[in-house]
Amino acid sequence: MDERNLKRRLKVLLGEDQEQEVDASPMELDELRSQVRSLTAELRTARKDELTQRKVRREIFNLSEQSSEPPQWLVRTGGLSKSPGVPTLFASDWHWAEHVTPSEIGGVNEYTLPIAHKRARQMVERAIDLLTNHMVNPDYPGIVFALGGDMVTGDIHEELSVTNELEIMPTVMDLSGVLIWCIQELADAFGRVFVPCVTGNHGRNTKKIRNKGRNHTSFDWLIYVMLERHFQSDDRIKFYIPDGPDALYQVYGHRYLLTHGDQFRGGDGMIGALGPILRGDHKKRSRNNQIDMGFDTMLLGHWHQLIQLQRVIVNGSLKGYDEYAYSNNFGFEPPQQALWITHPQHGITFSMPVHVDEPRKVKGTDWVSWKAA
Repeated sequence: MDERNLKRRLKVLLGEDQEQEVDASPMELDELRSQVRSLTAELRTARKDELTQRKVRREIFNLSEQSSEPPQWLVRTGGLSKSPGVPTLFASDWHWAEHVTPSEIGGVNEYTLPIAHKRARQMVERAIDLLTNHMVNPDYPGIVFALGGDMVTGDIHEELSVTNELEIMPTVMDLSGVLIWCIQELADAFGRVFVPCVTGNHGRNTKKIRNKGRNHTSFDWLIYVMLERHFQSDDRIKFYIPDGPDALYQVYGHRYLLTHGDQFRGGDGMIGALGPILRGDHKKRSRNNQIDMGFDTMLLGHWHQLIQLQRVIVNGSLKGYDEYAYSNNFGFEPPQQALWITHPQHGITFSMPVHVDEPRKVKGTDWVSWKAA
């Protein structure tokens, strides 16, 4: 292209008046030409990514455009003065198809596919029991069923690829069926279900976790979209599957940020996981407040430790104590998942763990006892 035509194109690209000449030296024109090529490539990539996301949802899974707007029953408070609020059942770190051998961890836990199936069922049944049989006026407008990632254990480590009970594709299909049952049961018990979803780090099909295209390399994301497709004709159930690693939503004005937690690293033998978690919470709050996306409570999994605070809720795991925790001398943690209620006026009120293992044996029958001096 000659210099005159290049100048004319640059005027259009730069938004200059058609009658105005571009005063540029040959060196400046080369620089502008390079910038135009770079911007054109970036635009092409952005359009390709956008089309890929839309194409996957619309053409492959036959789903409508994703909306971040929560269902109205999560924000309406009229007529609910006697209601305890909206319960949230937090499901994460199921590590489906991983095998935990009891003989390698002192016999304190075992995890197999049959045990995983049983624990998933017990999680839902016990959550329903806690919310309906152990609460005054158990009148709820619906329930939030948050999916926090690492739902499958994947084969990112050599030892997992050798010891997992199933290959990844049968694992995805098996877990999808279980989650369909879980959501169906919750919808039948509470009328409506809101399902925010984020991906973990274990279910990826890449060597390292990606910052770009994280979700589209995750089997967690594939499971979520399959679930959304299964329930797309059920008006009681709404999914929120963001493209990035964080999901922001509100329950009665209480702002939640759901993330997996693999971005936070560190810890030591004294403070354990709390150090990196609280530092990560501080960083996320600072970043989000700068872009008008603040939150009140951060929800995360990844650490396999149940910590229920006002500002941070860290989930336990369905898998429970494993060889990695035992080898690194981490404290024992039973398999459990977080459950709490968000009240219209008071925010987070009742917080209760859902123990998914067999009930522990209690010694003695006294309701309280002590040792005499």
